[in-house]
Amino acid sequence: MSEPSRRKPRTPQTPVQRALGLLVRREHSRKELTRKLAVRGVDAEEAASAVERLAGEGWQDDARFAEFLVRSRANAGYGPLFIRAELGTHALGGEVAAAALDGFEGDWNEIARDLVRRRFGPEGPVDLAQRRKAADLLARRGFDGDTIRAATRWDPDD
Repeated sequence: MSEPSRRKPRTPQTPVQRALGLLVRREHSRKELTRKLAVRGVDAEEAASAVERLAGEGWQDDARFAEFLVRSRANAGYGPLFIRAELGTHALGGEVAAAALDGFEGDWNEIARDLVRRRFGPEGPVDLAQRRKAADLLARRGFDGDTIRAATRWDPDD
């Protein structure tokens, strides 16, 4: 015969507590946070109210989320076009996305070059076929034409 559990039964969390639990792990957009609460069985109106309250108290901030997303995607080797599109999926206004991208202090050319170096070695693409592959990779990752040209045609001694 097993012993009865000595744990107290958990009291159900309020929508605000559930949302805060998600926010302490990482930043979320309003849209994402509302969707995650709905998936966890929270009524849509209660979820929206909880997210609104947390936004009002400074726990949730779409501008801060946008800056977080720009930094994390750039560090993963994605370019500004890809990141802008992803910001759009979070229902962030154009001015929030633009401010986050403008506020990014990294160098898009260097991020693209680093990605090419990781894929093709320190010498970069050595022939036309490899340059095309590198250009395709960078285009899929959301870099613009000027950045792609700079990243696929550089002197490794620079």
